[in-house]
Amino acid sequence: MSQGPAFSEQTRAAAEALIAQYGEDAEVIATLRAAEFAALGDRKGLADWDDIIACVAVLQAGGTGGATLN
Repeated sequence: MSQGPAFSEQTRAAAEALIAQYGEDAEVIATLRAAEFAALGDRKGLADWDDIIACVAVLQAGGTGGATLN
């Protein structure tokens, strides 16, 4: 049974930090940051923020983001 996407430790840490700081607005904040990288033409930065956005969504939906629950 699949648990959904697995995210890197850095991505998960960034997503968790955003959620801790912004709560339910974390996904919106991450989307704004992604837009800044898109406007600069930074494809790598945009891809990183897209992963963070996806991880925030999974975590806020109650998923584990690829982590094993004990």
